[in-house]
Amino acid sequence: MIRLVIVDDHPVVRDGLRGMLSTGDFEVVGEAASGDEAVAVVAAVSPDVVLMDLRMPGSDGVSAIERLRDHPCRVLVLTTYDTDRDVLPAIKAGATGYLLKDTPRDELQRAIRAAHAGEAVLSPAVATRLLGQVREPALEPLSTRELDVLALVAKGSTNRAVAAALFISEATVKTHLLHVYAKLGVSDRAAAVAVAYERGLLRGADGGSRA
Repeated sequence: MIRLVIVDDHPVVRDGLRGMLSTGDFEVVGEAASGDEAVAVVAAVSPDVVLMDLRMPGSDGVSAIERLRDHPCRVLVLTTYDTDRDVLPAIKAGATGYLLKDTPRDELQRAIRAAHAGEAVLSPAVATRLLGQVREPALEPLSTRELDVLALVAKGSTNRAVAAALFISEATVKTHLLHVYAKLGVSDRAAAVAVAYERGLLRGADGGSRA
């Protein structure tokens, strides 16, 4: 019998999972609606596997996973979100697996058994995202001066105007831009500005660089 704790801030979700998993070789021994409550329930009932939502009021799922790292239970994330800001912190915090809430019943049950056995379990979408992270080379950050140049370029400034504003030569501006292109993986000014906004390196319409 695999003893489970279900952690989700929506009662209807907990009820649905309890009904789905209170059969066969599963036993739901506890429920929680927040990260803090999850830690307390796990300490009280010592489950084998915790089904953990991530975004909850109060303390979230990632903080709970970190606090449960020394507990012998396995944590299987079950959430709606598959963005980098959700997946990577959860995996780094110590989650054994990461599934989405649209996972079919049979797959969820197999995943719980696999997590209980210590196997990593990832939904296809999450596995693809993580593989992309592994394959993508680490990006070198832009220097403060490169960000200054890019911010002025984002405003529409010419190389001459950038040079005058920053009290440097046009040749130096061109050098900075070449470094920016290489670091961002682009080949022109427009693409550099677009990628910089996409990655949060520039803020707002005024083109000011992030502090």
